[in-house]
Amino acid sequence: MSCRTRIKICGLTRAVDVQAAVEAGADAVGFVFYAPSARHVAVERAAELARVLPPFVTPVGLFVNAAAGEIARAADAIPNLLLQFHGDETAADCRHAGRPYLRAVRMAEGVDLLDSARQFADAQALLLDAPVEGYGGGGKVFDWSLVVRDLPCRVVLSGGLHAANVTDGILRLRPWAVDVSSGVESAKGIKDAAAMRRFCDAVRDADARIADAES
Repeated sequence: MSCRTRIKICGLTRAVDVQAAVEAGADAVGFVFYAPSARHVAVERAAELARVLPPFVTPVGLFVNAAAGEIARAADAIPNLLLQFHGDETAADCRHAGRPYLRAVRMAEGVDLLDSARQFADAQALLLDAPVEGYGGGGKVFDWSLVVRDLPCRVVLSGGLHAANVTDGILRLRPWAVDVSSGVESAKGIKDAAAMRRFCDAVRDADARIADAES
């Protein structure tokens, strides 16, 4: 029996976009706590946005080499925050906050996903993203053939996804979840409600195709 692919929409900065993401069918919304990012939001603003989320839609905080105090402050302000580490954090760094977390992995030639799965065995999932200059997503698709099948962990597919390619990504890799940001934007940090709906519809189409193939 196939499982439903979860959907995370990241880089939200406006209440209207949070509401549109929820209405489109997002399971999680991401807030970027990395100051150099064009999608950065302050902890206080993210807490305001998280308060409008209905039950069962998860707020996710994206951190890049953040100090422990910064992570703790965000976790205190947003009690059900899922942490996402996108920098050079070690497994010990990720565990320090004592909260559920995702670990981003830059998918380049030579990356050992099995080793990452062992190192971060207590992560909720490994988030697979494209290798870009600096940190965070770059709106680029990585080589999906680098993904090892049957990993002993959940996988979140990220990197350059949009409505036109996410169905193919799900059919090929069967990830636990998909993560989109620039692929549903009209400008950096400004989401497009119609694009979010198209993206979520494309995910559901992939799930339906998998269910049909397995029936």
